[in-house]
Amino acid sequence: MSNTLAAATQPTPAGAVVQWGFLTITVANLVTILVMLLVFVLAVLLPFPAPHEEGEQP
Repeated sequence: MSNTLAAATQPTPAGAVVQWGFLTITVANLVTILVMLLVFVLAVLLPFPAPHEEGEQP
């Protein structure tokens, strides 16, 4: 029983890690951050759809 508990509380390996100066981050987290930044930039740059007026026919 104690072996199962000890195995469940051990940290899992982080996977590939990128080190740049003092910054250390996993590749998965770096990709997530980059995708979030891309979505933010697209949300700022892309225009909102124009509202349609009631009398206007497409």
